Order: sequence, then C-alpha cells, then structure tokens
Amino acid sequence: MGILSKLMTAIRGAATEAGEAVVDSQALRILDQEIRDASEELNRSKTALANIMAKQKLATDKCNQLTAKIKEYEQYAGQALDKGDEALAVSIAEKIAELEAQLTSEEEVKTGYTKSVESLRNAVKHAESNLKRLKQQVDTVKATDSVQKAQAAVAARYSGANSKMTTAADSLERIKQKQAERAAQMEAAHELSTEQGDSDLESKMKAAGIKPNASSANDVLARLKAKKQS
Repeated sequence: MGILSKLMTAIRGAATEAGEAVVDSQALRILDQEIRDASEELNRSKTALANIMAKQKLATDKCNQLTAKIKEYEQYAGQALDKGDEALAVSIAEKIAELEAQLTSEEEVKTGYTKSVESLRNAVKHAESNLKRLKQQVDTVKATDSVQKAQAAVAARYSGANSKMTTAADSLERIKQKQAERAAQMEAAHELSTEQGDSDLESKMKAAGIKPNASSANDVLARLKAKKQS
C-alpha cells in the first residue's frame, strides 16, 4: 500500500511538472490572453457604469420635475386660499403631499445611483490604471525576452564560429608541421648529397696518391699557374 501511494504521488508530481513546463513555455501567450480577458471585463464594467449613469440622470430629471410640480401646486394652493376656497386648497395640499412622497422615493433612487456611479467609477479608474501598468510591464517582459533570445542566438553562433576557428587553427598547425617536416627532409637530403660528393672527391684524390692536407689550396693554384706558363 505504501509503494502504491508513493507511485501515485510520483505520477501526480510528474503531471504537475509537465503542466508547469507547458505554462512556462506558453507564459507570454497566457499573459496576453489574461490581459485581453481583463480588458473585456473592464469594457463590461464601463458599459455597466454608463447604464447606471443614464439611470441616475433619469432619476435626477424626475426629481427636478417633481420639485417643479410641487412648487407649481403650492402656488395653486395659495391662490385657492386667497379666494377663500378651503376645500380646493385642501385637495391641492393632498396632491402636494403625494408629489412630495414621490419626490422622496425618487431622491432615494437617485442617491443610490449616485453612490453606485461613484463607486463603480473609482473601480473602473483603478482597474484602468492597473491594466495600463500591467501592459507596460508586459511590454518590458516581451522586450527582455526578445533581447535574451537574440543574445542566445548570438552566443550560439559565436560558440559555433569559435569551434570552427579552433578546428581551422588545428588544421593550419598540422599544415605547418608537415611543411617543417618536408623542409627538414630536403635539408637532410642536401647534406647527404654534399657529403657523398666530398667522399667521391676524397676517393679520387686517394687513388691519385694525393694525401689530404698535404698542401694548401694556394699552393695548388700556384703550381697549376706555373705549369700553364711553362
């Protein structure tokens, strides 16, 4: 049971590592999609804000209309009292009370919309600021990634070029070594040829009964010259 449990743990670990490897390899793509999702959410929030602002405006207009209506009926009530028509004045007063109740209700609605607009506007403003900052950071990350990829490519090319240069230098050194060996061989052959020529001359001199170092080269030349003159 313990071995099976460890095997399952190892499998889960391998799956986690594989998942993390996929996430790491697609990090920028995932980040771009997350930013797009955040932008869409922000746009939906702006649409909701616009709708609430429209309702706030309608509620404000309704409150203004009711306020104007109440003032109008207050004038009517005053005129009825001036005419001594108390019954009409009471009816008008009841209408005014009804309008004031409506006004109170509409003001509550307007107040609710106003608070919602203020809260949502702050949230949208904050979200826009965060999204802008996030996009700037993503641009920086992308630029850094591009630079690092370029540096890696240059390093790889330099490494390959350096390896080729090393191979070329080795080949050049081998050629120089071969040339040096051939030069040494030619020099040795020349020395052997010279030594062989001197040996032949000495053999001829010995056969003629001439001993080496018996006379100097100047004496030989003088004797040859005297012979020619005679």
